[in-house]
Amino acid sequence: MGNDYEPTIIAFCCNRCSYASADSAGTARIQYPSNIHIIRAMCSGMVHPNFVMDALTSGYADGVLICGCHIGDCHYQDGNKTAENRAEAIGLLLEDFGLEEERFRLEWVSASEGPKFAKIAEEMTKTLRELGPSPYRSG
Repeated sequence: MGNDYEPTIIAFCCNRCSYASADSAGTARIQYPSNIHIIRAMCSGMVHPNFVMDALTSGYADGVLICGCHIGDCHYQDGNKTAENRAEAIGLLLEDFGLEEERFRLEWVSASEGPKFAKIAEEMTKTLRELGPSPYRSG
């Protein structure tokens, strides 16, 4: 692994809270790594484990982040609880596919928490730099 390795991270962000937090970080000029590629989802509970595993096993992403509303604040009532349950399944799938659990992360980030989103992005980027490229990443 050379010093030029930079991980690619797919971030599924719920529309109402987490996507807005990433936007508020940008508006406040809080920088976070450009390694994060955001996909807006209506709700974190709508992100199926297949999306996560496809991103990781296709070689496109070195890590996947799902961000949703805080528990109890979901605009779709229990969507974030669904995401939490799916995260457990994703953990098992990571093990089955020989991937480190650190390649996936689930976080609750409200619209007003731009600095928190930036911190999570920095932490995950640092962790993945230390882990190195995904074994599924080509060339």
